[in-house]
Amino acid sequence: MAIKLLCLCLLLALLGPIWAKKQPCLASASSCDQCIQSSPECAWCTAPGLSSRCQTSRGLRRAGCRKSHIYSPQGEVKVEHSRRGPADVVSALQPEKLYLRLRPGVKMSFPLMVTVQKGQPVPELSADTSNVPGGLNITFMATKTGPPAQVQVYVEAARCPSDDEMGPWSVSITPKGFSMSTTLEITFECQCGCVGIREENSAACSGRGALMCGRCDCYNSFSGKECQRESGSLVSPNEDYCRSDPDALVCSGRGLCVEGFCECERRINPAEIYSGRYCECSNFDCERSNNKICAGHGLCTCGECLCDEGWTGEDCSCSMDVNSCMATNQKVCNDRGMCQCGTCVCMPPYADPTCESCPTCQDTCMQHMECVQCRAFGMGTKKDSCDQDCGHISVEMVETTEELLKTENGAKICKMRDENDCSFYYTAPSSSGGQTTVARSKECPRGL
Repeated sequence: MAIKLLCLCLLLALLGPIWAKKQPCLASASSCDQCIQSSPECAWCTAPGLSSRCQTSRGLRRAGCRKSHIYSPQGEVKVEHSRRGPADVVSALQPEKLYLRLRPGVKMSFPLMVTVQKGQPVPELSADTSNVPGGLNITFMATKTGPPAQVQVYVEAARCPSDDEMGPWSVSITPKGFSMSTTLEITFECQCGCVGIREENSAACSGRGALMCGRCDCYNSFSGKECQRESGSLVSPNEDYCRSDPDALVCSGRGLCVEGFCECERRINPAEIYSGRYCECSNFDCERSNNKICAGHGLCTCGECLCDEGWTGEDCSCSMDVNSCMATNQKVCNDRGMCQCGTCVCMPPYADPTCESCPTCQDTCMQHMECVQCRAFGMGTKKDSCDQDCGHISVEMVETTEELLKTENGAKICKMRDENDCSFYYTAPSSSGGQTTVARSKECPRGL
């Protein structure tokens, strides 16, 4: 049965900015609210000391703002509860109520389940938006024929409501011809959550103001970005405020001193940023590897690489993964060296990529003979301490020497003599031990 759904686009007033057009973040934003309202891509850094705190989240991270200090709301959909009832009711619409927090320019969506009496078509959906501010766009799209049918609802706000418009606002979604409806309680993400959080007498504000959203709200008679000046002072701010010490360059030679604060110069490449109170930091003067800053495995923060998880070193080029250092016995560098940047640095006289060869050590056949004897035949000088001394050797038995040669093609074959002057054969383990295959049959002198 065909589903007829009305694709309803509610445009209640002339739209403000068209969010589909990518807009730059307002770098000159004086508040968190102003920043997040400038574009849905914009985020605000709540940590003090950053010269440009309104950028994209990625831009703020590159400028040195920690993830925990980045405020970038993306909206939220929360279901209060759903109706419960028999599947053959005349009409049911689930869930019954939802709470939506909308950030202008960010589309939110959620499913509605529509149940109708058997044999009836799925009713069209309509919405009552009589008390909602302009700029709200709601669309419906059928995603499942059912029963029950499923409709995906998309809600997007084009702009923040004006100051004199109060929320939250209710929108009712109702199937045509029925009274049962779903209610949307809508609020807007236009104010930053940090606005109401004040750190009084903050050290970041020279103890003369409250820190809020990373900026200082100076107490009476004080002014400046860090409330460092008395408003009534006749002394004009000079360049001494812009030097890290008396002999240092003004703004580290990377900016201008304006009213006692450094305004860092802008680079030709907008991704390259000077920051810090004295423009002493940058996000591009870091060690490089393979012509990439921090080897592409970290962030350049104030001239130093902050490496991603699993990487280390001044240029983040050193992998902490030890898989390439695992010896055949599943020990890192055979316990004969250290894994540095994915490569074994072996202790002399051990060598090779995993420290398993020892050219000057005892021949591996002779080195493991006593352990092979006790593990395979219960003989030899270590038969009474075999488990303790020879746990590093794992033995697989075959019947004949011919079978050993056939199954271990290419492996080094050891031929040794036991105390009865019988010859026995086995494959040479690595210098540190591991797997060996032993032929059960021996070659003994006549009479034995």
